[in-house]
Amino acid sequence: MFGFHYRLERRTIGMVLGIIAAASVGGLVEIAPLFTIHQTVEDAPEMRVYTPLELAGRNIYIREGCYACHSQMIRTLRDEVERYGPYSLAVESKYDHPMLWGSKRTGPDLARVGEKYSDDWHVAHMINPRAVVPESVMPAYAFLERTELRTDDLSKHLRAQRDVGVPYTDDMIANAAADAYGQAAPDSPAADGVVKRYGKATTVRAFDGKPKDLTEMDALVAYLQILGRLTDAAHKPVATAEKKP
Repeated sequence: MFGFHYRLERRTIGMVLGIIAAASVGGLVEIAPLFTIHQTVEDAPEMRVYTPLELAGRNIYIREGCYACHSQMIRTLRDEVERYGPYSLAVESKYDHPMLWGSKRTGPDLARVGEKYSDDWHVAHMINPRAVVPESVMPAYAFLERTELRTDDLSKHLRAQRDVGVPYTDDMIANAAADAYGQAAPDSPAADGVVKRYGKATTVRAFDGKPKDLTEMDALVAYLQILGRLTDAAHKPVATAEKKP
């Protein structure tokens, strides 16, 4: 075996052909399933898109490198399901660009953290993680509460998401900044617009406890509170789960 490999290494053309053959096998394994993706990915017609505030929070989550310590994909292993909840489905990430599945778990998986804790808990956790989880090694993000959320470019973010397949409408894009403010200011006229465009199930409240200010803390908490709740497909019985034809 080794003798054959040593002889192959001395023949350039043979070595190149061997590399191409090995790479082709790997490529075939990765590409072939894409031809049947419509039969393997679950259908979730009721799934909604991220609101501008939630999308802004997701961008902050990525900016601060949260994905380096937290995964967002629950495997089918029994211990994971018992700890975190139903295993993740492919359809739950169809509006995630880029996807944040991850494999590193310095902290717990966050795929189903939405509404598991209160807004106050999340804010306290961000300001001083050890105040609520004594053994935490997470750095503090208190500055988010003091940082005003930038909204003037949110329409561009929604438009970019639409370019890669997320079904944002022209109305959603045009009102992105107003909707971001309205979702964190329940008593403002803008709050009605958020519900109108994103549905009655949309959470509208002062996530950081300060309805007059729109901060990065509002955005990040809004994002964390929607994780695992864009669709309830994972909670449906397997026997009745609908598949695309």
